[in-house]
Amino acid sequence: MQKVRICFFAVSAMVAAAAAVAVAQMEPPKPAPELKRLDYFVGKWTLDGDMKPGAMGPGGKMTEMEDNAWMDGGFFLVGRVDFKSSMGNGTGTSYMGYDPRDKMYTYDAFNSWGEAEHAKGMVSGDTWTWTSESDMMGHTTKTRFTVKEVSADSYTFKFEMSGADGAWSTAMDGKATKNK
Repeated sequence: MQKVRICFFAVSAMVAAAAAVAVAQMEPPKPAPELKRLDYFVGKWTLDGDMKPGAMGPGGKMTEMEDNAWMDGGFFLVGRVDFKSSMGNGTGTSYMGYDPRDKMYTYDAFNSWGEAEHAKGMVSGDTWTWTSESDMMGHTTKTRFTVKEVSADSYTFKFEMSGADGAWSTAMDGKATKNK
């Protein structure tokens, strides 16, 4: 019985050592090539929007200062945001990435109003479309955020919401300009 235990422990030690060598020889993961497309958003941007009266409030102007930079490793583009609107002011942080399994871009954002947003996106030519579902006042609401690249330093955007009837309505639209 003693020989069996010694043999078992010896084999276990060899397997553990082989696994450690294999892990040590593995290269660190590399960012998906699709992430390079997010380079468009790198830098400091000013967003000027027009909020429409509706479920999100009385409407009015919105201004957002956004500073986007790649996180170490190149897997996520991190945005730091300061915003001012007719509903109040605040700050936020966002993370844009890419999910190779779903073949979709990801967007996760959190702000000083306690809101958390999680969206999936795709890009076709010069147009980005981000969609999500959230609970608003006990009802499931679908959202769609569309970005149309106008130039290397400018894009237009539109935020839409859809309720139980499936009809989309514009909640906000505007323009973003890259600061030089």
